[in-house]
Amino acid sequence: MKRVVILGSTGSIGRQTLEVVRAHDALQVLGLAAGANLPLLAEQVREFRPAVVSCKNNACPDLGVPVRYCSLEEMAALPEADLVVVATVGKVGLAPTLSALRAGKSVALANKEVLVMAGALVAEAAQRYGGALLPVDSEHSAIWQCLVGEPGSPRPSVRRLILTASGGAFRDTPVEELAAVTPAQALRHPTWRMGPKVTVDSATLMNKGFEVIEARWLFGYPLEQIEVIMHRESIVHSLVEFADGIIKAQLGQPDMRLPIQYALTYPERWPSPIASPDFATSSCLTFEPLDERRYPCLALALEAARAGGTYPAVLSAADEVAVSRFLAGGMAFPEIHHQVAEALARHQPVYNPSVEAVLEADRWTRESLGQRSPREAD
Repeated sequence: MKRVVILGSTGSIGRQTLEVVRAHDALQVLGLAAGANLPLLAEQVREFRPAVVSCKNNACPDLGVPVRYCSLEEMAALPEADLVVVATVGKVGLAPTLSALRAGKSVALANKEVLVMAGALVAEAAQRYGGALLPVDSEHSAIWQCLVGEPGSPRPSVRRLILTASGGAFRDTPVEELAAVTPAQALRHPTWRMGPKVTVDSATLMNKGFEVIEARWLFGYPLEQIEVIMHRESIVHSLVEFADGIIKAQLGQPDMRLPIQYALTYPERWPSPIASPDFATSSCLTFEPLDERRYPCLALALEAARAGGTYPAVLSAADEVAVSRFLAGGMAFPEIHHQVAEALARHQPVYNPSVEAVLEADRWTRESLGQRSPREAD
């Protein structure tokens, strides 16, 4: 029996994680944590009967079952936990991720911002305390699966890590028309079912910039060896080119339950109800270079990654504020890039930052952009 803690259980990844748990008797929910969606959390608690629950101000409704309340950091370090799934959004995931790693836990990480804002600190905690970072993003799970078993693993001799990008909701929209697109249009992703923040980030391709930064810390390869290509079908999730020129790719349906299950069951592979791609009926798999004019946020993210220090923390916080405003109808789609660029240009960086310096950079960014408190994740 593998005992699992899920932080962000009512969000998109959290709900899909519980679908995987529901399908396998060998997985048991030890703890659930959520932010604002307390009615759904209550339903989940009644179904999965975790021993421990965490919610904002511990103000959960009557759950109908006995539970113990604790903080996210306490839940992430529970001695009984075999695996901690960090499925929150934004900086709220940083402290519990560090808490779990410092307790030597395996962390299935689905929170992009944790590694973007504090990748060096998270990677150092995993190495120092013997914890493990297990990627949940489909692209990073694909790279991980390509690297497993290679000579020199976990860091074989590699030429390139190649992340694939669907291009998001506006991949075929004329660039001149992007100023008029709506939040509802941005949320119509052509291949994936995801939460609103990451779906908009997919439309700007900021998510792919985040994923390049994440890959650097997850796998230990420099930014110069990590590339992005366009792949509309979202069947090839990433590729790895090895030193001898051989390329391995991981293929599967665009369904987040597959990489979630791999992280939950590693090093084993368990049956899944999700059908494999049918290559006999598929027309083709296509790859093409990205249109840099369409996706200026990708270049912005890579620039922040190369600059280092607290720049990635500013990138992450500014994007969260900007996307929130766009979704609320407060600004046009291209202004996401302009707002993030403005914050980066005004930032005075700290290099080799502590956790406190990273959080201060996050606070400064939000305050300078007029948002004094971060959005709570589901």
